[in-house]
Amino acid sequence: MPENKAVELTYTGGVAVITINNPPVNALTLEVRAQLKQVLQEVEENEDVRVLVITGAGPKCFVAGADIKDFPKQMASGPRENATIYKEMFTYLEETPRPVIAALNGLALGGGCELALACDLRIADEKAKIGLPEVTLGLIPGLGGTQRLARLVGQAKAKELLFTGTIITAEEALRLGLINQIAAQGTALEEALKLARKLAQGAGVAIACAKYLVNRGTELPLRDALEMEMQQVEKIFRTEDLQEGLEAFINKRPAVFKNR
Repeated sequence: MPENKAVELTYTGGVAVITINNPPVNALTLEVRAQLKQVLQEVEENEDVRVLVITGAGPKCFVAGADIKDFPKQMASGPRENATIYKEMFTYLEETPRPVIAALNGLALGGGCELALACDLRIADEKAKIGLPEVTLGLIPGLGGTQRLARLVGQAKAKELLFTGTIITAEEALRLGLINQIAAQGTALEEALKLARKLAQGAGVAIACAKYLVNRGTELPLRDALEMEMQQVEKIFRTEDLQEGLEAFINKRPAVFKNR
């Protein structure tokens, strides 16, 4: 990793914390992109990681989109190649069996909003602002934002936000189902870590199966999705975690899950 890290990785228990640290607004630059890809590879190879948390450095910004001054360099190879690298990373966040929590400590705009949308859960500071304002530059989101936003808030509201480029408050985001929780000012990461530690102690295989079913099942006809669910239930019945959970319940003690 470079000495001046624009993307920092720390561990606490079974939780990996990725911090975008690219002042002043934690913009997505070529350097951030390269370092984020490297950090995600490190997380993927670490079998001790049960949960991943992503946040931004400082009190004002999660990620405030791309650096417009850096934009021509990013586009030099063409929009498809540039976007593909980000989209592969965002798809990883969506598809990894580990729960991924975004701690929105401030502005989450453009590519920053798209990064948050790729996470499973989003906890936002009460002062956070969220949006996809690309249309105000004559652009559209190209890292999955149009598709993930519509799946979260519905087509009509997604179109309104995308057509106008409106930036919304944490309160509005919670009302729309865009985020899961509002944290008191300055405590988004703290609240995200509380949840992450709870999930890290949970039945990892069951959580991974639930994530897979929600992600995949909503794309299928109900009959097919129900069959897929039963296949995952059959898988769960062969796990050590289930046996541990049942024994702990019967013996009135906390379960100690081993993610297998």
